[in-house]
Order: sequence, then structure tokens, then C-alpha cells
Amino acid sequence: MTRHNRYRLFETAAGVAAIGWAGAEITSLRLPAPSAAETEQSILRRLPDATRAEPPAELQAVVDAAIRYFEGERVEFFAAPVDLGRQPPFFAQVYAFIRNLGWGETTSYGAIAHALGAGPEQARAVGQAMAANPVPLIVPCHRVLAAGGQIGGFSAPGGSLSKALMLKLEGVPVAPIQQGFDF
Repeated sequence: MTRHNRYRLFETAAGVAAIGWAGAEITSLRLPAPSAAETEQSILRRLPDATRAEPPAELQAVVDAAIRYFEGERVEFFAAPVDLGRQPPFFAQVYAFIRNLGWGETTSYGAIAHALGAGPEQARAVGQAMAANPVPLIVPCHRVLAAGGQIGGFSAPGGSLSKALMLKLEGVPVAPIQQGFDF
């Protein structure tokens, strides 16, 4: 039996986000972008055959929680039903580890590699897993920092600034981000 991909855009205090699902499981979450068009384009890149629909009640609860999250309410997504699709085994381990990070709890790429029994050279692979994360916020990749507590990269709309804002919402102190040269 084939499961049809569906999606819904929704407004948050940080912009327009999107959720994608098949059956009763979330397959994609797009973090807020400034416009609905940008968000829709992003989710359709991930789920090209998806059609717009209203999510089932259990997934609407996740949408409602995401809206509250971006309003600054302490929200956890531990129980959100997800289907991450086929992942390299190491990525699957990273996602399972990250999924257990709670509100305001951070770690580093290297610490995750170490916790998973890999050497420090695997910190880069942890970063690659974060960049490919199909359900950011639910698998909270924004809580993974570079060495020394630096923000590091972030592939969501707004890049590192979005990551810093999400961490700030959670009460995590972050160093100022250099956005470019000021001549």
C-alpha cells in the first residue's frame, strides 16, 4: 500500500513553517521562512509529490506545539511520530541521540561522535547528519553546537541567525554572530 505525502503550511511568530507527513507520521518539517512561497518551495523539494491537506489531529497537535514553541513556550517534541525514511546507519544513531536533547540542553558535534563510540574525526559526519535532518525542531539539531560553544552552521532559512534565535528562545546564551565585514 502506498502512502501519499501531504503537507500544510502554518504561520508562526518567526515566519511561515511547514509540516509534511505520510499516514500518521511526520516525514518533513520546514522551519519558518519569511514567505509562504519560500516555505512551500522548500517542502516540495523534500516531498515533490505531496499535496496540500489538513493534518490528522495527532499531527495538528505537533503544528500547534511548533506555533507555541516560536512564541517562546517551553515545548518538547519527544513523542511526535516521525518517519525519517532511509538514513545511513550513523545518521540514524545521531538522530536518535539528538532527539533526546530537551529544552535548552545543548551538546557539540564532537560530544555526539564520542557518545556514539566514534572518534573525533566523526564530528564532521555528525554535522552532515544535522544538515540533512528531515525534521528539525523535532530532532532538535539547533541544540548542537560547534567546539567551544560556537553556533556553527545551520541549513534552515536564516542560517546561523535562526539557530541563535531558537537557542535564545530556550534561554541558551549565545555569542554574537558575525554576519559579514563592516567597512
